[in-house]
Amino acid sequence: MCNDNRKKEGNNLKRLLISLLITVLFCSISGEQLNLLTHAFAQQKPIPPYAKWGEFAMEKTKERYPNAKIIDYLHIGRTPGPKTSTEKFKLWLKDNQKEFGVFINIEFNNETQKVIKVTFRETPK
Repeated sequence: MCNDNRKKEGNNLKRLLISLLITVLFCSISGEQLNLLTHAFAQQKPIPPYAKWGEFAMEKTKERYPNAKIIDYLHIGRTPGPKTSTEKFKLWLKDNQKEFGVFINIEFNNETQKVIKVTFRETPK
């Protein structure tokens, strides 16, 4: 019986310490931080299939327009084909002199995902 009581006391102590640790952690997070964490978890969405192509489009745009900032991004859509597909994006850029849009088409091999061609077309709107 004595060993059983010690085990119970040990388990109770462990539970108390864990509860205390959790309480300290939550108390160290401000209300605003807790709201941000809650919002972040609630807003988690699956990564869209075009996301990697969007990152690629932004990288290529930065290379082509190194002095401009990307201020907006739009995925227009995908044009699928039997061997290749094309992801289409519109990025809105701002440099020292103007704001302008750039349409970017990324053609890639469906099987290997290897980029075949990247085209840019500027637009004032």
